[in-house]
Amino acid sequence: MRDFIPPYPPRLKGTPTTLQRLWRLRDDMLGLWEEGAFEYDFVSTKILSRRIFLCNSPESVQFAFSTKNTSFEQKSPEMRRVLEPLLGDGLFISGGETWRTRRRIVAPVIHISRLAQFAPMMVEAAVEARDRWAALPPPGNLDALSEMAQLTAEIICRTIFGRELGHHHAREIVEAFTDYQRVAFRLDFAMLLGLPDWLPRWPQPALRRSVKRMFGVIEGIVDAHRRAGAAQGDSAIGLLLRARDEDTGQPLDADALRNEAVVLFMAGHETTANTLAWTWFMLSQTPDVEARLHAELDAVLGGRLPTLADVPRLVYARAIIDEVLRLYPPVPFLSREAGKDEEFQGQPIPKGSVIVVAPWLLHRHKKLWEQPDHFIPERFLPGGAGAPSKFAYVPFSIGPRICAGMAFGQTESILCLAILAQSFRLRLKPGTNVQPICRMTLRPGDALPMTAEPRTVVAAAPGAAVAAFAPACPFGHAS
Repeated sequence: MRDFIPPYPPRLKGTPTTLQRLWRLRDDMLGLWEEGAFEYDFVSTKILSRRIFLCNSPESVQFAFSTKNTSFEQKSPEMRRVLEPLLGDGLFISGGETWRTRRRIVAPVIHISRLAQFAPMMVEAAVEARDRWAALPPPGNLDALSEMAQLTAEIICRTIFGRELGHHHAREIVEAFTDYQRVAFRLDFAMLLGLPDWLPRWPQPALRRSVKRMFGVIEGIVDAHRRAGAAQGDSAIGLLLRARDEDTGQPLDADALRNEAVVLFMAGHETTANTLAWTWFMLSQTPDVEARLHAELDAVLGGRLPTLADVPRLVYARAIIDEVLRLYPPVPFLSREAGKDEEFQGQPIPKGSVIVVAPWLLHRHKKLWEQPDHFIPERFLPGGAGAPSKFAYVPFSIGPRICAGMAFGQTESILCLAILAQSFRLRLKPGTNVQPICRMTLRPGDALPMTAEPRTVVAAAPGAAVAAFAPACPFGHAS
């Protein structure tokens, strides 16, 4: 039995007061939950004047995000407040007809059918990271969180902006986005007090500077694509410039195109970087999982670089990523606002209430998952227990607003993990205390100091791949 329990913040005791929740919430969104929250199904609470409903069962998640999605399609006021300065009316936070129009235009740009075009850029950037690690002086010290942020930023910038422009601007955009995150998350007491949305909240100067910096870079890249005309290529920006709404035939205007470019960057960079950083930490703490991953990589790839065609064959790598997403969902809280009065199981949900689906709670639910706090990738292997319901496992949300880039992120994670794990074992620096922290997204702290130990790739013997795919043990009995 694998007995490693990944870290999570201390849980509040008993039934916490509003003041206790707010005190925790000012620094980290994970720490405001009590132990009993990991068994809740559908509950309501009131924080100051704001009524909040927690959907924490497959039935309530299906109700809010699928069956009655049109009643809860608008992101919560707090979510809009944090992200509107950066995303404007972008797909991630827009609602109503704006969202539907943008979805029709943006979704085809990052559709699964585009992966053959984007996968070589993913491999190219991962190889560069591998070579950079190989050049590190012994003992190979690195910050895995920073490294994954740089890697995924390179990938998303090259796919969004094109190889040439993306490569040159990746670092500048990452720095601006990091600065934005540092100052954007602030508890909005005005919202909790029920003050109207039109009441001004003045953004901090640092936030305005980071937004201006990112907008300047992206608008410059868009202008360069416009000047290139037919030679703009098949980057996401090029595709968005050529895209037309299927109903009206209208293109995206300049602000809309910029906003959607920022959405694509935020969704494709930050979330995958955090997932990969958590994956390296998990592998460093579970040598049996790491050894099995290496066996699969050697058997399937035999020392060569992976391609898109190899992704379906890397079933254990996929299971590791799926389990990391269960324990550490990149966006651990999904909030919506009730657009009209609703009712669930006899309980009224007034218009204006906030609906919360919390993957952080749902994915560790004691009534839904066996050993919910344990790291057991085998549960996601073919024939394993898997998720108890598709509405109990929502790392990319679910329903009509499911992440349009889900296939992109999954493929990116598997290819990057495969290329780097072929050549290195990452070891946590002794004395490092890894604790999850959530503001906008869920990170393993502010840094993840590790050392990269070179590993020898072993060419596979004939037939070895079949053995590597077979589950080592039934779910719940991992060695």
